[in-house]
Amino acid sequence: MFKTLFNTNVNWSLYVTIALFIRLLFPQMDWYIYFAIMIFIHQFLLLFYAIGSIIPVRYLLGTFMCLQILLGPSFAYLGADEVQRQQYRMQIPLDEYFSYAIPAVLAFIAGLHITAGKLKGEFINQKAISEFADQNPHLPYYMVGFGFLFSVLMQMVPAEVGFVLVLLANLKYIGVFLIVLREKQLNVLPLVLVIASVVLSSLAGAMFHDLLTWALFIGSVMAIRYKPSVSFKTMVTVGFMLLAFLIQRLKGGYRQEVWYGNSEAGLETLEKVYEAKTEKGGFFSLQSFSESNLRINQGFIISHIMRNVPAKIPFQNGEQLMKIIESAILPRVLAPNKLNAGDRDFFMQYSGMRIRRGTSMALGSPGDAYINFGRSGGVVFMFCYGLLFSMVLGYLYKASIAYPIITLFSSLIFYYPIRPDCELQTILGHLFKATFLVYVIFLFFKRESAKQKRKPAATPNLNAVP
Repeated sequence: MFKTLFNTNVNWSLYVTIALFIRLLFPQMDWYIYFAIMIFIHQFLLLFYAIGSIIPVRYLLGTFMCLQILLGPSFAYLGADEVQRQQYRMQIPLDEYFSYAIPAVLAFIAGLHITAGKLKGEFINQKAISEFADQNPHLPYYMVGFGFLFSVLMQMVPAEVGFVLVLLANLKYIGVFLIVLREKQLNVLPLVLVIASVVLSSLAGAMFHDLLTWALFIGSVMAIRYKPSVSFKTMVTVGFMLLAFLIQRLKGGYRQEVWYGNSEAGLETLEKVYEAKTEKGGFFSLQSFSESNLRINQGFIISHIMRNVPAKIPFQNGEQLMKIIESAILPRVLAPNKLNAGDRDFFMQYSGMRIRRGTSMALGSPGDAYINFGRSGGVVFMFCYGLLFSMVLGYLYKASIAYPIITLFSSLIFYYPIRPDCELQTILGHLFKATFLVYVIFLFFKRESAKQKRKPAATPNLNAVP
């Protein structure tokens, strides 16, 4: 665990310099906020320096958890809440919030890394994967093609079946990864088509999570092939952060235009929203920053929960968690009363917030942990939660010893669970179903490999012998 959390590839002198600079520049900063910010920077640097050598699932999980549970609340307490509506402010004093949030996040990170070894399930055997792709030259293109086919079919079936097709549609990304990692000259056409498809689908649905997430995974795989310099990674990282900020600022207005207005989805509408924001001078104001921070601040919901539980609703002692696990694993045929995705009543019951119909918010894993087990028990749960993710990565590592391509499927399993702002039942449901799908794919590779070994050797042509 120590080796993966204090990787020697990281420029730790830079980390110490940043820590001293922040402390000296803001000497009055509360120590809770200071530690929260430094934990985020620690995870971010681990992620930054890991890009180019692995598919950094653990570091993505840790960075996003710190972003939404620690950094967002820190900015809120530092002043972003001053121009925010009361319901969207932090509801409890900062020492009360961070005395739970910091240990919970640290426990989650420890769970991710305690059995990580040398980041099991994340390192890519590029040579073996390249050889596999050369032996199966058509497979990557089949994956891309079937991925597009399933993308169309998932629009035509019920949600219960559609989820499986959503997972299968993501095979196009695995196909692109194989194409990128081949040692031969890169065929850019499939890469362009897949990137264009996620851009267009994001614009059409006004939902941009898949765009940003798959950009991260595709960028990680590209970096494994091309080994970019630190300066190039810095430039790309800054560009990605600006893109994410721009999307966060525009997506609310864009959704309003596309969902409720008369505008068609597309770049033209996005440009119109951008121009409207610019005319108001709202891009760099405190109000603008506060609105952007709200979108990364899952902590304000947790603060509502901590104010509501146990003052109005007692700790659930695992009862609520059982409902979540039931909803994650069992199909609706076997559990007709299981929770719906975006269950509004369930959210309001435990958060104490009132939200309009059509509004979707999630309690988040640290919130569910607190609801069930309180402060100390919640920290223990978060450790087990991180350990669960690490165990799945460990399973991928074991499978990849015989079939190195399996490691690429970590992106398919974790592209949704890396979001701390999602419902725990949806995260666990995705984790369970995606892992099972990868297991089925593993069995397929195993069977095909066995067939190849059982094939008899070709009969020699005796007539050709002189």
